Amino acid sequence: MTETPEEIRARIDRTRNEVSGDVDALAEKVSPSSMVDRQATRAKAAIGDVKERLFGSDHPADSGAVGRVGDRVGDSVHGAVGNVQGAVGRVGEGAQDAAQTVARKAKGNPLAVGLIAFGVGALIASLIPASEPEKQAAAKVKESAQPLMEEAKDVAKEAGEHLKQPAQDAAQSVKETAQDATANVKDEAQGAAGQVKDDAQQAKDRVQGEAQQAKDRVQGEAQSGS
Repeated sequence: MTETPEEIRARIDRTRNEVSGDVDALAEKVSPSSMVDRQATRAKAAIGDVKERLFGSDHPADSGAVGRVGDRVGDSVHGAVGNVQGAVGRVGEGAQDAAQTVARKAKGNPLAVGLIAFGVGALIASLIPASEPEKQAAAKVKESAQPLMEEAKDVAKEAGEHLKQPAQDAAQSVKETAQDATANVKDEAQGAAGQVKDDAQQAKDRVQGEAQQAKDRVQGEAQSGS
């Protein structure tokens, strides 16, 4: 059965609302602040896990260096997010201006509106082919957003460079702390082995002394009896 114009409009509105909700949820998930917060939390959790495996919960003094490294990683991540958010904000402003231009040029043909879910990977278009003004407006959106997207990529790359050094510091600190812990265990083991050896020698001497005394008593009693 052929749909009426009203049914087509209603279906397009429903589709637009569904995609809008999906895009909003995706935008929240991939926003720079949310992504950086998740990465910072994971970095601190990973370092905390390393600290727990190396020292357990009964050696807060030994694990202090690892904790400070985790804090530096988190600080660097949150410091980099400011630059990323600034660039993304400029991208949003440029895209908003271009979208307003699209709305003005496509005003005469409201049914020929394509719905694009960025990041979701789905493209939903209306049943009526796009008009020439809409094509020109779409090209302008792409042209306006391109330099801003390049800037956002550069800022993201710079943020990655900022995270590189704290990560190396964390790895080095964990390595040095592990080496210190290994050396301490080795020293304690050697000391314990020496103590056991001394105790065994003393016990041997005592046993030999007591055995000799017992032998002498037996010989003395035997001579007295004869």
